[in-house]
Amino acid sequence: MTETQRRGRRIMMTPGELDAFLAEQRTCRVATVGGDGAPHVGALWFAWDGAALWLYSITRSRRWTQVRKDPRIAVVVDDGHAYGELRGVELSGRAECVGEAPRTGERCAELDAPERLFAGKYFGMTTMPHDGRHAWLRLTPDSVVSWDFRKIPG
Repeated sequence: MTETQRRGRRIMMTPGELDAFLAEQRTCRVATVGGDGAPHVGALWFAWDGAALWLYSITRSRRWTQVRKDPRIAVVVDDGHAYGELRGVELSGRAECVGEAPRTGERCAELDAPERLFAGKYFGMTTMPHDGRHAWLRLTPDSVVSWDFRKIPG
């Protein structure tokens, strides 16, 4: 085992740390793949339910069009300013649309929990406001890689 691998295991987040980190962070960066294979990265708000990352995307966006054609995405959520404070998570897999697109509030039991989490996190509300321009993408990650440089012995 290389030193890099040992260090990676020492600085990765525990499941509890990962859940807390994703609950407190507000912005993620989502990478999608274009028809020509070129990557596209954009910032989004999100909700984490402990198993899936829920992304609320404008349906008339480049990201939405690309995900509908090729569902492979990677998402990074990170934080920190100084080197010893850096921490983050990269989640990757296939995104799937859940609920109607665009979302108008039609009853969808699968969206009850993520919409409650999202509404509380970003709007301070218990119910989700719908603008008829956004829809939900769910990423149940195939891969999760995390790091917390605060764990590096000084």
